[in-house]
Amino acid sequence: MTSFFSGKVVIITGASSGIGLAAAEAFAAQGAKVALAARSEDKLRELAARLPDALAVPTDMLDENSVARMVAQTHAHYGRIDVLVNNAGRGMHVPVAQAGLAEYRELLELNVVSVLNAMQQVLPIMTAQGSGTIVNISSGTTKMLVPGLAPYSSTKHALNNLTLIAREEFRPLGITVSLVHPGMTATDFGHNSVQSDPKRAAAYVQGDSAEYVGGLIVQAVQSGDAEVYAESVRRRLKPA
Repeated sequence: MTSFFSGKVVIITGASSGIGLAAAEAFAAQGAKVALAARSEDKLRELAARLPDALAVPTDMLDENSVARMVAQTHAHYGRIDVLVNNAGRGMHVPVAQAGLAEYRELLELNVVSVLNAMQQVLPIMTAQGSGTIVNISSGTTKMLVPGLAPYSSTKHALNNLTLIAREEFRPLGITVSLVHPGMTATDFGHNSVQSDPKRAAAYVQGDSAEYVGGLIVQAVQSGDAEVYAESVRRRLKPA
Protein backbone atom coordinates (compact mmCIF):
# COMPACT_ATOMS: atom_id res chain seq x y z
CA MET A 1 0.00 0.00 0.00
CA THR A 2 1.35 3.42 -0.97
CA SER A 3 2.04 5.72 1.95
CA PHE A 4 0.37 9.13 2.18
CA PHE A 5 3.87 10.61 2.19
CA SER A 6 5.42 8.51 -0.58
CA GLY A 7 7.47 10.84 -2.80
CA LYS A 8 6.47 13.98 -0.93
CA VAL A 9 9.19 16.53 -0.19
CA VAL A 10 9.42 17.78 3.39
CA ILE A 11 11.68 20.59 4.67
CA ILE A 12 12.42 20.38 8.39
CA THR A 13 14.24 23.20 10.16
CA GLY A 14 16.16 22.50 13.34
CA ALA A 15 16.64 18.98 11.98
CA SER A 16 20.03 18.19 13.51
CA SER A 17 18.71 17.09 16.91
CA GLY A 18 15.70 16.62 19.15
CA ILE A 19 12.21 17.03 17.72
CA GLY A 20 13.48 18.00 14.26
CA LEU A 21 15.65 14.90 13.97
CA ALA A 22 12.82 12.67 15.20
CA ALA A 23 10.41 14.27 12.72
CA ALA A 24 12.88 13.72 9.87
CA GLU A 25 13.13 10.04 10.75
CA ALA A 26 9.35 9.74 11.03
CA PHE A 27 8.68 11.34 7.64
CA ALA A 28 11.43 9.30 5.96
CA ALA A 29 9.96 6.10 7.43
CA GLN A 30 6.68 7.03 5.70
CA GLY A 31 8.41 7.38 2.33
CA ALA A 32 8.95 11.14 2.25
CA LYS A 33 12.05 12.85 0.88
CA VAL A 34 13.40 15.08 3.62
CA ALA A 35 15.44 18.26 3.30
CA LEU A 36 17.30 18.74 6.56
CA ALA A 37 18.02 22.30 7.65
CA ALA A 38 20.09 23.44 10.65
CA ARG A 39 23.35 25.22 11.39
CA SER A 40 25.35 22.06 12.17
CA GLU A 41 26.53 20.83 8.78
CA ASP A 42 28.31 17.76 10.17
CA LYS A 43 25.22 16.53 12.02
CA LEU A 44 23.01 17.16 9.00
CA ARG A 45 25.25 15.22 6.64
CA GLU A 46 25.48 12.35 9.11
CA LEU A 47 21.68 12.20 9.33
CA ALA A 48 21.20 12.59 5.57
CA ALA A 49 23.57 9.67 4.97
CA ARG A 50 21.26 7.28 6.78
CA LEU A 51 17.92 8.50 5.42
CA PRO A 52 16.86 7.59 1.87
CA ASP A 53 17.09 10.41 -0.69
CA ALA A 54 17.63 13.03 2.03
CA LEU A 55 19.23 16.42 1.40
CA ALA A 56 21.39 18.29 3.92
CA VAL A 57 20.94 22.05 3.64
CA PRO A 58 23.06 23.94 6.21
CA THR A 59 20.96 26.96 7.19
CA ASP A 60 21.10 29.86 9.61
CA MET A 61 17.46 30.75 10.27
CA LEU A 62 18.50 34.22 11.48
CA ASP A 63 19.93 34.99 8.04
CA GLU A 64 17.20 35.90 5.52
CA ASN A 65 19.37 34.94 2.56
CA SER A 66 20.28 31.60 4.12
CA VAL A 67 16.59 30.73 4.49
CA ALA A 68 15.95 31.73 0.89
CA ARG A 69 18.80 29.45 -0.22
CA MET A 70 17.36 26.60 1.86
CA VAL A 71 14.09 26.78 -0.04
CA ALA A 72 15.71 27.37 -3.44
CA GLN A 73 18.15 24.46 -3.05
CA THR A 74 15.40 22.10 -1.94
CA HIS A 75 13.18 23.06 -4.85
CA ALA A 76 16.05 22.80 -7.34
CA HIS A 77 16.99 19.36 -6.02
CA TYR A 78 13.54 17.77 -5.82
CA GLY A 79 11.43 19.90 -8.16
CA ARG A 80 8.73 20.55 -5.57
CA ILE A 81 8.10 21.25 -1.88
CA ASP A 82 5.08 19.63 -0.25
CA VAL A 83 5.64 20.28 3.44
CA LEU A 84 7.52 22.87 5.49
CA VAL A 85 8.05 22.12 9.19
CA ASN A 86 9.21 25.21 11.06
CA ASN A 87 10.78 23.57 14.08
CA ALA A 88 13.93 25.64 14.68
CA GLY A 89 13.61 27.70 17.82
CA ARG A 90 15.08 28.58 21.17
CA GLY A 91 13.87 28.98 24.74
CA MET A 92 14.45 31.68 27.33
CA HIS A 93 13.93 30.97 31.02
CA VAL A 94 14.20 34.25 32.88
CA PRO A 95 11.84 36.52 34.88
CA VAL A 96 10.38 39.51 33.03
CA ALA A 97 12.36 41.95 35.18
CA GLN A 98 15.66 40.32 34.22
CA ALA A 99 15.04 39.63 30.53
CA GLY A 100 17.75 41.19 28.37
CA LEU A 101 16.37 43.21 25.48
CA ALA A 102 19.04 42.10 23.01
CA GLU A 103 18.44 38.44 23.86
CA TYR A 104 14.69 38.91 23.57
CA ARG A 105 14.97 40.57 20.17
CA GLU A 106 17.06 37.64 18.93
CA LEU A 107 14.49 35.22 20.37
CA LEU A 108 11.73 37.01 18.45
CA GLU A 109 13.83 36.89 15.29
CA LEU A 110 14.32 33.13 15.56
CA ASN A 111 10.96 32.03 16.95
CA VAL A 112 8.74 34.35 14.89
CA VAL A 113 10.42 36.38 12.16
CA SER A 114 12.40 33.48 10.68
CA VAL A 115 9.18 31.44 10.52
CA LEU A 116 7.44 34.24 8.64
CA ASN A 117 10.40 34.39 6.24
CA ALA A 118 10.35 30.63 5.62
CA MET A 119 6.59 30.68 4.97
CA GLN A 120 6.97 33.54 2.52
CA GLN A 121 9.78 31.73 0.72
CA VAL A 122 7.77 28.52 0.12
CA LEU A 123 4.51 30.31 -0.64
CA PRO A 124 5.11 30.94 -4.39
CA ILE A 125 6.20 27.32 -4.90
CA MET A 126 3.22 25.84 -3.07
CA THR A 127 0.86 28.29 -4.77
CA ALA A 128 2.12 27.21 -8.20
CA GLN A 129 1.64 23.57 -7.18
CA GLY A 130 -1.87 24.29 -5.90
CA SER A 131 -1.06 22.42 -2.70
CA GLY A 132 1.22 22.36 0.31
CA THR A 133 1.32 22.11 4.08
CA ILE A 134 3.12 24.25 6.64
CA VAL A 135 3.45 23.07 10.23
CA ASN A 136 4.76 25.50 12.83
CA ILE A 137 5.97 24.18 16.17
CA SER A 138 4.57 26.18 19.07
CA SER A 139 4.58 25.26 22.75
CA GLY A 140 2.22 24.07 25.43
CA THR A 141 3.43 27.02 27.50
CA THR A 142 1.05 29.23 25.50
CA LYS A 143 -1.82 27.43 27.22
CA MET A 144 -0.63 28.15 30.77
CA LEU A 145 0.98 30.86 32.89
CA VAL A 146 4.46 29.82 34.01
CA PRO A 147 6.65 32.30 35.90
CA GLY A 148 10.01 32.65 34.19
CA LEU A 149 8.69 31.73 30.75
CA ALA A 150 7.05 35.02 29.72
CA PRO A 151 9.71 35.99 27.14
CA TYR A 152 9.70 32.56 25.48
CA SER A 153 5.94 32.03 25.72
CA SER A 154 5.19 35.48 24.30
CA THR A 155 7.13 34.64 21.13
CA LYS A 156 5.12 31.45 20.77
CA HIS A 157 1.86 33.37 21.31
CA ALA A 158 2.91 35.58 18.40
CA LEU A 159 3.66 32.46 16.36
CA ASN A 160 0.21 31.05 17.16
CA ASN A 161 -1.61 34.08 15.77
CA LEU A 162 0.72 34.30 12.78
CA THR A 163 -0.01 30.65 12.00
CA LEU A 164 -3.77 30.66 12.48
CA ILE A 165 -4.26 33.82 10.41
CA ALA A 166 -1.96 32.46 7.69
CA ARG A 167 -4.13 29.33 7.72
CA GLU A 168 -7.14 31.44 6.71
CA GLU A 169 -5.20 33.50 4.17
CA PHE A 170 -3.55 30.50 2.50
CA ARG A 171 -6.62 28.24 2.43
CA PRO A 172 -7.88 29.54 -0.96
CA LEU A 173 -4.44 28.71 -2.41
CA GLY A 174 -4.75 25.04 -1.45
CA ILE A 175 -2.19 25.41 1.34
CA THR A 176 -2.85 24.11 4.86
CA VAL A 177 -1.16 25.73 7.86
CA SER A 178 -1.14 24.01 11.25
CA LEU A 179 0.27 24.33 14.76
CA VAL A 180 1.76 21.60 16.94
CA HIS A 181 1.88 22.22 20.69
CA PRO A 182 4.46 19.98 22.39
CA GLY A 183 4.67 19.71 26.14
CA MET A 184 7.99 19.31 27.92
CA THR A 185 10.07 17.07 25.68
CA ALA A 186 13.14 15.00 26.50
CA THR A 187 15.65 16.89 24.35
CA ASP A 188 18.54 19.31 24.88
CA PHE A 189 16.12 22.22 24.40
CA GLY A 190 16.03 23.10 28.09
CA HIS A 191 19.80 23.07 28.38
CA ASN A 192 20.14 25.22 25.27
CA SER A 193 17.76 27.89 26.55
CA VAL A 194 19.01 31.34 27.43
CA GLN A 195 19.76 31.57 31.18
CA SER A 196 18.30 28.10 31.62
CA ASP A 197 17.14 27.19 35.12
CA PRO A 198 18.83 23.84 35.95
CA LYS A 199 15.68 22.52 37.64
CA ARG A 200 13.49 23.47 34.71
CA ALA A 201 16.01 22.11 32.22
CA ALA A 202 16.00 18.80 34.09
CA ALA A 203 12.21 18.66 33.71
CA TYR A 204 12.61 18.47 29.93
CA VAL A 205 14.60 15.27 30.33
CA GLN A 206 11.59 13.71 32.06
CA GLY A 207 9.11 14.90 29.42
CA ASP A 208 7.64 13.35 26.27
CA SER A 209 10.04 11.67 23.87
CA ALA A 210 11.16 13.52 20.76
CA GLU A 211 9.83 10.56 18.76
CA TYR A 212 6.35 11.11 20.20
CA VAL A 213 6.37 14.77 19.16
CA GLY A 214 7.78 13.84 15.75
CA GLY A 215 4.74 11.60 15.35
CA LEU A 216 2.46 14.52 16.23
CA ILE A 217 4.01 16.54 13.42
CA VAL A 218 3.35 13.72 10.95
CA GLN A 219 -0.21 13.53 12.31
CA ALA A 220 -0.70 17.27 11.80
CA VAL A 221 0.23 16.98 8.12
CA GLN A 222 -2.05 14.00 7.59
CA SER A 223 -5.05 15.46 9.43
CA GLY A 224 -4.73 19.07 8.36
CA ASP A 225 -6.07 20.10 11.77
CA ALA A 226 -5.51 23.69 12.82
CA GLU A 227 -3.89 22.66 16.11
CA VAL A 228 -2.45 19.37 17.36
CA TYR A 229 -1.61 18.97 21.04
CA ALA A 230 0.64 16.68 23.01
CA GLU A 231 -1.50 14.73 25.47
CA SER A 232 0.22 16.43 28.41
CA VAL A 233 -0.92 19.79 27.02
CA ARG A 234 -4.40 18.57 26.09
CA ARG A 235 -5.03 17.48 29.69
CA ARG A 236 -4.43 21.06 30.82
CA LEU A 237 -7.06 22.32 28.38
CA LYS A 238 -9.83 20.19 29.90
CA PRO A 239 -12.01 21.95 32.50
CA ALA A 240 -11.40 20.79 36.09
